[in-house]
Amino acid sequence: MSWAAHNLKKEKHCFFGAAGGVSAGKYAALNTNLSSRDKPENLRHNFEIIAAKFNKTPENMVTIRQGITAEAVYAKEPTWFKIYADGAVTTNPEILLGIKTADCAPVLLADYEHGVIGAAHAGWRGACKGIVQNVVKLMFEHGARPENIAAAIGPCIQQASFAVKDDMRQELLQASAANEQYFTADGDGVHYNFDLSGYVEAQLKNIGIQNIANCRIDTYPSQNGYFSYRRNTHLNLIDAPKDYPTQYSCICL
Repeated sequence: MSWAAHNLKKEKHCFFGAAGGVSAGKYAALNTNLSSRDKPENLRHNFEIIAAKFNKTPENMVTIRQGITAEAVYAKEPTWFKIYADGAVTTNPEILLGIKTADCAPVLLADYEHGVIGAAHAGWRGACKGIVQNVVKLMFEHGARPENIAAAIGPCIQQASFAVKDDMRQELLQASAANEQYFTADGDGVHYNFDLSGYVEAQLKNIGIQNIANCRIDTYPSQNGYFSYRRNTHLNLIDAPKDYPTQYSCICL
């Protein structure tokens, strides 16, 4: 399954799901995590499948080495997993800009009038640190305007599936007391459920972006057709750090 946002050009972006690739086993099928133990030739083929949707090759791609930072970079030319960042911006129409996720929120943005696009990997830590704001700020620096930016929040873990302990809640409350609104008590007296995509959407609105599509598709249930780090953890499918499949979301001009 894949998802396309109504406010972005359909032929110029895609939030890919787990289907459509060549990987097997727990990586089936469109795995894009080069840190996993999936076969390198399968990963290469999967990226070829993704790029081909846009009549491009992996050599046109900007792929970043992600973590949980607020680092956003401007991409002048294609680059293959050399840059450490969690967001990227470009004005180069030859570039296919993308990020990998497996429960975190993928955010794609475009100001078509001024020819600027961006992508952000927004887990709760990265979002709290400001990755979304930093990507948008970098778009502004390259000519984008808030009234012209269309933003889309792709499939990510949703509130019903995202139970967290109070330490994580307290960290977000220390950042802003207003973040209380994104938590609901789980009922066991220990956990809270966090609304990640709602939190990211509010951040976009606070920057001045109003044209937002939030798909609200939950990556955790297997029937939805997306990879989920949390689901794989609960199923004891992660044999080593970073050994899990990820889906890809990308955009071009």
